[in-house]
Amino acid sequence: MQLSERTLGEWVEYWAEQTPDKEYIVYSDRNLRFTWKQFNHRVDDMAKGLISIGVERGTHVGLWAANVPDWLTILYACAKIGAVCITVNTNYKQSELEYLCDNSDMHTLCIVNGEKDSDFVQMTNTMLPELKSCQRGHLKSERFPKMKNVVYVGQEKHRGMYNTAELLLLGENVDEDRLNSLKAQVNCYDVVNMQYTSGTTGFPKGVMLTHHNIANNGWLTGEHMRFTAADKLCICVPLFHCFGVVLATMNCLTHGCTQVMVERFNPLLVLASIHKERCTALYGVPTMFIAELNHPMFDMFDMSSLRTGIMAGSLCPVELMKQVEEKMFMKVTSVYGLTETSPGMTQTRIDDSFEARCATVGHEYEFTEVHVIDPETGKECPVGVQGEMCSRGYNTMKGYYKNPTATAEVIDADGFLHSGDLGIKDEAGNYRITGRIKDMIIRGGENIYPREIEEFLYKLDGVQDVQVAGIPSPKYGEAVGAFIILKEGADLQESDVRDFCTGKISRYKIPKYIFFVHEFPMTGSGKIQKYKLKELGVQLCAEQGIEIV
Repeated sequence: MQLSERTLGEWVEYWAEQTPDKEYIVYSDRNLRFTWKQFNHRVDDMAKGLISIGVERGTHVGLWAANVPDWLTILYACAKIGAVCITVNTNYKQSELEYLCDNSDMHTLCIVNGEKDSDFVQMTNTMLPELKSCQRGHLKSERFPKMKNVVYVGQEKHRGMYNTAELLLLGENVDEDRLNSLKAQVNCYDVVNMQYTSGTTGFPKGVMLTHHNIANNGWLTGEHMRFTAADKLCICVPLFHCFGVVLATMNCLTHGCTQVMVERFNPLLVLASIHKERCTALYGVPTMFIAELNHPMFDMFDMSSLRTGIMAGSLCPVELMKQVEEKMFMKVTSVYGLTETSPGMTQTRIDDSFEARCATVGHEYEFTEVHVIDPETGKECPVGVQGEMCSRGYNTMKGYYKNPTATAEVIDADGFLHSGDLGIKDEAGNYRITGRIKDMIIRGGENIYPREIEEFLYKLDGVQDVQVAGIPSPKYGEAVGAFIILKEGADLQESDVRDFCTGKISRYKIPKYIFFVHEFPMTGSGKIQKYKLKELGVQLCAEQGIEIV
């Protein structure tokens, strides 16, 4: 076993040559199917389209969309010409979008209509009002001087934006030699994908991931489940997360198997896709599996083709894993890691015992060192002793974009990346995650950083001080709790706080539980004790008769 040095583009071309007529991408609900050869051809056409509007080696291209058919086309088109694809969370609201576009030095933004209550076209026009009066390709933004293009992924036409058909048409004018010249410059250690995460504190940071990082992490993830080209993976997790774009997509890319895509999660569509396409594997966060198992039409679908998959993103209840294995006939594995580790650091294997797959997050990936390190001494903890989960290897990010200080804070002098999570290694070499040093909240697989919400809530009139902490939730793992000290004379209700948040920050970040308090639990040195806020939240819910869901 050895790591590959193929780039993502080279992987696509490899399978287009080896198995040209094999199905690679399938959208079962609309019977849309791409073979490897067809997909490779479309990627090249898209790459030439991007070149025609000024995208080249090192250019930053944003992709703001659910799992639409051309999501992967754009990713691989960027990969082939050495551009960096920046994946944008579809839950983002106006301020989050603008921060990311500015911080990432984005050159081109690719968007769809929107998601749920978010209108991406309107939000893009609000960010770039010049679009309404500029010719396509001639954008001159006062606030975002590096932004040159907006591409609408679809057939609709919007003022100042290219659409997919126009982009592909422009690409016909690009010489094949120009495309090949750019392809030849790409190597596997180039950054190909940038995802935004807040790390341990502060505002979101761009995690720079290379071809070598993510292709190999996807390949090893599949190896742990014995993937082959005969497998069909149902992908219903969002591609803008590492779970989707790496653990799922890169697994299929490196094994030459079929991706059965679900544009946005719908339990009925997932069940129907598995049934119709005879999928052999399925991924999801616990809430997705719960929705599938509890769907009233579950028994109408044949799940017997399933054999394996991944449940990850938050705490995986033992009882749920039992139900999935019994009713969906699949051996569930779990992956632990973070965006900065591409993301897999440890994984249970398909051949592990049920107890190991339920109670642990498995052992380290090949070519990766995982140490449990004492945060006080910096030394490795013995078996059975809790410490910080740290890793070193091929999967470590290249760094945070334009932020060497933050990079140095998480990658130590020995090259170990510090996760901020607490864990224990057992006698069998498996790891259990026991808590977090950092204050991050994980709600249904979404990472939420308290400081970001706290700084937002400080802007609400009447708020003197605010602290945000995770409240244990049986459904989502954790929910957002806001503890607010009001200014003297202020009269705020829970509804005022929620109204202030609605439409301005992502729905999943809006506090589920809001408590008005007079003080925060503090240490002797004056530091706020977040873990005690969690306990206080549970206590206040009990006292006020609030059901925690």
